[in-house]
Amino acid sequence: MSAPERIPPRSVTATDPAAAELLARGELTVRGRIREASNAALYCTVTHEDREAACVYKPVAGERPLWDFPDGTLAGREAAAYEVSRATGWDLVPPTVLRDGPYGEGMCQLWIETAPGAELLALVDGEEPEPGWKAIGFAETGEGRTALLVHADDDRLRRLSVLDAVINNADRKGGHLLPTSDGRLYGIDHGVTFNTENKLRTLLWGWAGEPLPEEALDVLRRLRDALAPAGSLTAALTPLIAPAEIDATRARVDSLLASGTHPEPGGDWPPIPWPPV
Repeated sequence: MSAPERIPPRSVTATDPAAAELLARGELTVRGRIREASNAALYCTVTHEDREAACVYKPVAGERPLWDFPDGTLAGREAAAYEVSRATGWDLVPPTVLRDGPYGEGMCQLWIETAPGAELLALVDGEEPEPGWKAIGFAETGEGRTALLVHADDDRLRRLSVLDAVINNADRKGGHLLPTSDGRLYGIDHGVTFNTENKLRTLLWGWAGEPLPEEALDVLRRLRDALAPAGSLTAALTPLIAPAEIDATRARVDSLLASGTHPEPGGDWPPIPWPPV
């Protein structure tokens, strides 16, 4: 009698409700290192029962200390950013969990395959953006030439700019934007977020000072409720970031609702990350 044929595992995508459970409970197998990352980042597969997926595992042991982020870990903040994204209903951050792995506790995030040719950022001549684009600022491009850096006037980016304002993202670069073939957009690399001081640094300043869309205001109201002391989001964030950082997140949501506008760059912190991509 021949052995029963083995059924290959089912691949899990970011929209699959089982993705977070797979990341949390599955067996991690390291396949290689992502050398472009400034901290230890390992490309892995994760398998559990009949499901599997590619993922990124960033162990806490491989993090470089940051003087301006003395509390908590990069991994904890990455997982916290996912929890806030999930609470918005926009699902802008790939499923992410904090778990034990081959090199100790770390962040495990679903790998996202990007769609080629999706243009979200550009350098253009002139002093004003074309229709469908928003100006970020002028950039030196070499040989004494200056060009206008722009981003797409895209609802997905606008939602991400609101999320970044809530989590106080200090490093929203172009390389952290992952458009996919199904029309979704994901943001990654949220290790420098949730600081109690204003450190918002992003390429998505195109809507600065403009009124927030009603959709965003509705989301912020839901976040305010979920961030109450006994709220569901507060409970999810408590194991991941410091109590003062949760309080600061709650205060940022209140501030956005009070102003009703997208935040504008402050004067105490460089508003655009470097390098921008």
